[in-house]
Amino acid sequence: MDRDSLYRETFPIKGDDFERGGEVATRVKALLQQLGLPRDVIRRLSIANFEAEMNVVMYAREATLEVLVFPDLIRVQVVDRGPGIADIDWAMQEGHSTATEAMRARGFGAGLGLPNIQRNTDEFEVKSDAGVGTTLRYAVHTTPRPKEG
Repeated sequence: MDRDSLYRETFPIKGDDFERGGEVATRVKALLQQLGLPRDVIRRLSIANFEAEMNVVMYAREATLEVLVFPDLIRVQVVDRGPGIADIDWAMQEGHSTATEAMRARGFGAGLGLPNIQRNTDEFEVKSDAGVGTTLRYAVHTTPRPKEG
């Protein structure tokens, strides 16, 4: 998957670590800025990465977020160990959330995480196994692509 990548880095994320939630997204944003990527690409990926990271913090035990930078796109893969998502179609609907009251008290759990990731990326895939975990794969193109049709 990363044979032709220009840059690759993997970041660990700990579940239930609300104090550090968002640090990985911030580190990736700084990395992308150092690489001189377009601001819109960085903004879109930062939103997706934050949402993915906070989903791990809220629901999983741990995860890795891997960033692969190619000349024409940036791919991200988040693999977590957690309860998995029982109904992906339900979870993809805005407003549907399994957040606890404690999570909601912290300002999370609006049910926008996965839809925001999909909305801010050009490619999006989610797979989940109950009791094992969830894998998110998404990408943002660094240059405009011609519209098909």
